[in-house]
Amino acid sequence: GGELSPAEIAMTQLGQQTGLFEVHCTQDSAADFTADNLKNYDIVMFYTTGVLPISDEARDYFTGEWLKTKGHGVIGFHSATDTYRTEEPEHRWYQELIGGTFNGHPWNAGNTVTISVHDTEFPAMKPFGEEFQIKDEIYQYVNWVPENVHVLMSLNMAKCNPAKPYHVPVAWAREWGDGKIFYTNLGHNESTWTDERFLDSVTAAVRWIKNLEEADVTPNPDVSAAQEEKAKSEVEASE
Repeated sequence: GGELSPAEIAMTQLGQQTGLFEVHCTQDSAADFTADNLKNYDIVMFYTTGVLPISDEARDYFTGEWLKTKGHGVIGFHSATDTYRTEEPEHRWYQELIGGTFNGHPWNAGNTVTISVHDTEFPAMKPFGEEFQIKDEIYQYVNWVPENVHVLMSLNMAKCNPAKPYHVPVAWAREWGDGKIFYTNLGHNESTWTDERFLDSVTAAVRWIKNLEEADVTPNPDVSAAQEEKAKSEVEASE
């Protein structure tokens, strides 16, 4: 029910245009996010916020048998990391799965940021090249564990305002059993959902999850460590 949001419209149309996937949108995860219903899908896209009313049974099936199946995966957009943003230990499962938790956004919707792509070979990064600019709201994170993920792109602090003396990842990927997870911070602004680069990136992420594109997503904590050092030295140099 209700009108579709810009994100829902964009994903529905992208599925139709590419012929790759068909999107069913839900605003009622208690009713729709069940073990029985998940069996009908290969990919779950999260563009959510707050604590979702997902039952323990659905959670266990989702993170276990369902997500560990080859060809299944999760794509998280923007506020997917602002979901289950709580201290409660029973929500750790989601924080671990999605890879990070919202901890403020020093870069607001009106800011244009410069982003460095670390893995230009990853299918969902190819549309962006080695570096690009976009106007969008960028999060910083807690519960970020570089050892668990393959970081794909980050803020280039030398070209961002404000410049912060620490690493701010913008997208990452990981394997989960035989399933796959891709997260991108982009997607706050409506304009992002009509940005060709972004749409091409999402298409490629779907292709990767469906095993139509190959990629090595071995965790690369050394990249995060190097970005941390780089950001720190650049901010100190500019002060």
